[in-house]
Amino acid sequence: MQAKNMMLGLLTSAVLGGGVAVGGYKLLETAPGNGVQTTVASDPQVRYTSALRSSTYAAPEGLNFVAAAAATTPAVVHVMTEYKAEPQQQASRMQMDPFLRQFFGDQLEGQLHGQRQPQGGGEGSGSGVIIAANGYIVTNNHVIDKASKVTVVLDDKRKFDAEVVGADPSTDLAVLKVKADNLPFIKYGNSDEVKVGQWVLAVGNPFNLNSTVTAGIISAKGRSIGILSREQNSMGVESFIQTDAVVNPGNSGGALVNTSGDLIGINSAISSHTGSFEGYAFAVPSSIVSKVVDDLLKYKVVQRALLGVRIQEVDARLASEKKLNTLNGVYVQGLGEKSSAAAAGLKIGDIITDINGVAVNTSSQLQEQVSRFRPGDKIKVGYLRGSDKQVATATLFNASNTTAVVRELAAAAAITYEGAKVAPVSAKLQNLLGIQGGAQISGIKSSNFKETGMADGFIITRIDKNTIAKPTDVQAYLDEAKDNSGALIEGVYPDGRKAFYPIGRE
Repeated sequence: MQAKNMMLGLLTSAVLGGGVAVGGYKLLETAPGNGVQTTVASDPQVRYTSALRSSTYAAPEGLNFVAAAAATTPAVVHVMTEYKAEPQQQASRMQMDPFLRQFFGDQLEGQLHGQRQPQGGGEGSGSGVIIAANGYIVTNNHVIDKASKVTVVLDDKRKFDAEVVGADPSTDLAVLKVKADNLPFIKYGNSDEVKVGQWVLAVGNPFNLNSTVTAGIISAKGRSIGILSREQNSMGVESFIQTDAVVNPGNSGGALVNTSGDLIGINSAISSHTGSFEGYAFAVPSSIVSKVVDDLLKYKVVQRALLGVRIQEVDARLASEKKLNTLNGVYVQGLGEKSSAAAAGLKIGDIITDINGVAVNTSSQLQEQVSRFRPGDKIKVGYLRGSDKQVATATLFNASNTTAVVRELAAAAAITYEGAKVAPVSAKLQNLLGIQGGAQISGIKSSNFKETGMADGFIITRIDKNTIAKPTDVQAYLDEAKDNSGALIEGVYPDGRKAFYPIGRE
């Protein structure tokens, strides 16, 4: 009887096991027409299917890269630049006999010295952000600086020649204009509200890869890396947003946006030992961008407000040395006698703690707060004198210690010299020819220059070893040459031809 029950139990188990196996197979079996099934030889129960499964994209609340990328990409452009070849160095030119140079120019000199004469300039690439539907674009100054031609390519592949409206090397920003309407554009976000750890997107054209989007977080704010201060004689304004979103060469001038697609910064630099991304990138915050763009559109030049103090960041060593009661704020090392700070009553030894209630603990934070204002604006400066907390109202000045609006520098005036007109060279022509300064001569046939062989339109760039920056330089150096044995005039024609003309030499 026991044997009979055992056999019945085994049979029941076998039937149930088979039923489970068949049922599981049916559950895994793909419906006809949804894909090709392939049996894996090693396991007949594992089947491959090429059917495509539909799924709905879902992102955590407040985090939607898809929407931000879709809103931003059409308004980020590819900025392409062209550069003319730089004139050959004067040092090598002076090795050539002036008589030979007069007739054969630099071409023979290059052959004599085994040098390859530059046949043309180079090309550059960067990014830009459309900030108005009628064609205004913000980018980095270093993207377009000294370019002879600037071209903008939109995300939809339309191409436009761009005009440089204005540039500000101290913040590394520039404004371009293209002749187009109804363009997609990005609105400014408030960079003051950005928090460390917040998700952001970097959009640009690295390595000529159009419309590239990368994601990262804000790593730090108010960061100074010394790049603009070195180039602008300590006048550079650096208070970068630091991010780990991947940024590479070509991203410069592109957008840093939050997850709402608002512009919170212009990507400007990377920290790298190799020239490519190594983990950190830096963007000019929108609080600075918006003010600089406003100034360039209205005045053609940035209205730089100055408090007029020399400061040092407070650390443990300084606190111990000066017997300070705090490690916060910035220490006033010095201030101009007629500066805004002096007029407001600040003194050496004070510790500036805040501007308009916003805490400042580094020089870059102080720079950022002051840079938002124009000469003539008033700010509240919170500071410590000893242990006493005080607040002063400071009226900001310009570099001349006045509240006057700074206008675009007037071009040097043309002069008449030896019967010829000597005029300044336009910035556009300087960029086109790859020169700096110079003086353009005309009216030669009725002047004392008619025997030199010089033709109208010639741009004088040097007289002997002296660089010509403006028309009056021509008069000064040629008057000086009259007392000597003459001079060698050298320069370039608007079509790029270089020439040399001896004057006053027998």
